[in-house]
Amino acid sequence: MIKEPIKRYSQAFKQQVVREYEDGASNYSLRQKYGIGAHKTVKRWVKQYGRSGYRSELVHIQTVEDQLEFKAMKSRIAELESALAQSVLENRMLQTTIEVASQSLGVDLKKNFGKKS
Repeated sequence: MIKEPIKRYSQAFKQQVVREYEDGASNYSLRQKYGIGAHKTVKRWVKQYGRSGYRSELVHIQTVEDQLEFKAMKSRIAELESALAQSVLENRMLQTTIEVASQSLGVDLKKNFGKKS
């Protein structure tokens, strides 16, 4: 007959597991990570050591003005990203045009730009 080892966990260890659970780790992942056997063990620890089993959640409290400003900033960021993308495309187009013109004329226009012949 093979005897199963009995695992005993320290209070500090249990509290660490509960903190990770409350920060968003799943029961299954914690059991896998720490080799905890029973599926109810972590839940029991959460009831015993946790903040009523609640997980921490980020809550933004904003005034109406803050919400409007946030929406305006998001809109402005989208406009600036679009303008940047357009500028990058225009720059690439101009660079390609210069390269094609240099090849057609047999002159390095980048090197000779601005020089008087």
